[in-house]
Amino acid sequence: MMKPSIARMGGRLLAALFLLFGAMPMHAALAGGPTLTIAVAGAERVFDRDALLARPDAVTVDIPADISYGRPMSYRAVPLASLLGTGDFPPGAVLEGVASDGFTAQLPPELCLRTGPDGAVAFLAVEPADRPWPNLPGKEVSAGPFYLVWVRPEASGVRSEQWPYQLARIVASDDPLRRWPQLAVEPGLAADSPIRAGQAVFITQCMACHTLNGAGSATMGPDLNRPMNPTEYLTPAGLKRLVRDPRSVRTWPGQQMPGFDPAILSDADLDRVVAYLGHMAGRKAP
Repeated sequence: MMKPSIARMGGRLLAALFLLFGAMPMHAALAGGPTLTIAVAGAERVFDRDALLARPDAVTVDIPADISYGRPMSYRAVPLASLLGTGDFPPGAVLEGVASDGFTAQLPPELCLRTGPDGAVAFLAVEPADRPWPNLPGKEVSAGPFYLVWVRPEASGVRSEQWPYQLARIVASDDPLRRWPQLAVEPGLAADSPIRAGQAVFITQCMACHTLNGAGSATMGPDLNRPMNPTEYLTPAGLKRLVRDPRSVRTWPGQQMPGFDPAILSDADLDRVVAYLGHMAGRKAP
């Protein structure tokens, strides 16, 4: 026979459970929606999809030229600046937007903290459970459940690889060149060298998918210097064509790399990236 004290404890537990589940819908108590983690300033916070959509600062944002969908889109979204929880980032810090597929965007904090009407403003778009977004072009998934979108991106030079979709984490990190010195060009290069400019473009546009000399957080694409640099086995014209239209050079069923047309990556910036890669072929790190 159950002891009276244990029976009383069991009764209280059942009553507590009844009160708990009676105070909220059963599906809310049992269902665990997707979450986004933000780790900045020594604190890690987890945001639930439904809680984000219920925030008082959630708004509808219209994106006339969505980078990922290639057409106008509208989202319920929260200003990213209000989610970061701080405006105090050390000099040289970056935010990494890490997607569930290994894509990792490099995001300057000063850009993500903007809220005024005279420049780009970052929003975290949240995909509602009952109104899913369409699949991305050529894919069987949407950009959700979390997608970083920009209002007026052209006003602040936001690049195509700074729109990470299927976002899982936003993490504060050191400047990539401080974190990974093996990305650095020869120190004696002039400050206005196109190779140095190519280094900056590479960090923003290419490190979202690739590593170089083992440096970087992304896991989608191969390392672009080890064991061989693409400038060692492709002509400059072939490499540029690969960047512009990968499927015109080689293709396979699991191919993921998109093309970068001149509206996204200018001819001048492409030349700079190729110059940087050619330079780094002579600076392989073990």
